[in-house]
Amino acid sequence: MIQHALKMIMAFAFVAVTWQSASAQTRGAPIFGVGYTDIGPVIGLGNLGEASVSFGGRFERGIKALPTLGNGMLGIQVGAQYYSWSSGGYSIRWIPIGVTANYHFKLDEPKIDPFAGLGLGYTSVSCSFSGTGSCSAYDSEIYLIARAGVRYFFSPSMALYGDVGAGGATLNVGLMFKLK
Repeated sequence: MIQHALKMIMAFAFVAVTWQSASAQTRGAPIFGVGYTDIGPVIGLGNLGEASVSFGGRFERGIKALPTLGNGMLGIQVGAQYYSWSSGGYSIRWIPIGVTANYHFKLDEPKIDPFAGLGLGYTSVSCSFSGTGSCSAYDSEIYLIARAGVRYFFSPSMALYGDVGAGGATLNVGLMFKLK
């Protein structure tokens, strides 16, 4: 399953490289800013119990410039993922949904958008068990999200995305597409 996920990541990267916009970017002008909005799919690895991979998406909007905090930018991100596994008579499905406030660091390189975020999530868990056990150990819950990530813009409207930390998965990678 991990090999399948890595193949999908490579396919995403190939699409991103070959689908680059021919438009030039202005050096020094940040792409992520107030009003910038993007959406895209992510693949998650790690911290998934016995599941090897999760599938989901991210949506983020630049909300406010923060000149007193290093000229960074505040963004609000919503993310959702899905993963499941079966083992020893258990069949478990997890759907974590979360909201984070992300601080985007200001860099001189507009193609790179590093960020750190904190937020809350809710995991909806459904479990079934065939046999004499129960699913009492698997409950839906609220959880803390802490992550760091980066976007690498291929063009002003498309970026390779990655984040690491606590949440639905330990490592998430994907492609983000700017909404007009």
